[in-house]
Amino acid sequence: MSLYKIRQKNPLIHCITNTVVTNFTANGLLAIGVSPVMSDEPLDVEDMTSIADALLINIGTLNKNSVEAMFLAGKKANELNIPVVLDPVGAGATKYRKEVSENLLREIKFDLIRCNAGELAAIAGIDWQAKGVDSGEGEMDIVLVAKDTAKKFGTMVAVSGKEDVVTDGEWILFVSGGHEWMTQVTGTGCLLSAICAGALCLEGDRLENIRNVLADYKKVAEFASKEKYLGSFQVEIINGLHQISRGEL
Repeated sequence: MSLYKIRQKNPLIHCITNTVVTNFTANGLLAIGVSPVMSDEPLDVEDMTSIADALLINIGTLNKNSVEAMFLAGKKANELNIPVVLDPVGAGATKYRKEVSENLLREIKFDLIRCNAGELAAIAGIDWQAKGVDSGEGEMDIVLVAKDTAKKFGTMVAVSGKEDVVTDGEWILFVSGGHEWMTQVTGTGCLLSAICAGALCLEGDRLENIRNVLADYKKVAEFASKEKYLGSFQVEIINGLHQISRGEL
């Protein structure tokens, strides 16, 4: 139970994330015992990253200031050997997003890329019909592309879907379960990326820790789906995270 271990660790996670999900991400992290901070001011982020245990870079709502902050924070994290997660939200939706993703991957060493299939395709340069920031549609061997991408950038890659895939370029692990409503409320993937940053703070096998977080998160989705109304689902995710991280689910 990686979420239980994260609660015991109580890491500080610096999230440069998108404005749509900031509150949900912060509350989700608090629910598992993580201390979140959400600064994206370029004058602030290097100092903030310096005291954090991990950094999340999420490109969901880009602007010039936040992009500058991403590079400053990422390079400071690399300098201090602080783990970094990239969530390339909608990487293939526009030319600008693709350029920012490519430049981030060129200039910053990431420990994990957490994405959906469409975002993976954009990073790998494979034709894919992205639909805004949603996964979209296309054809590719997700396992092979994830493995190649992990090797290319010297990182782990976790691809969310009906069956999650996580790889370090050599080993490949799969996680089944979850619920389709996770795609029908905003912020669930972004929160997962932030939680994965917490998993990178744990001791032990990093790939296995990420796999366990993905498994816990799918279990939380199944718990939350017991409410019959979609509007309650997001609230129940927070409740489920709180319970599972305390060993109660």
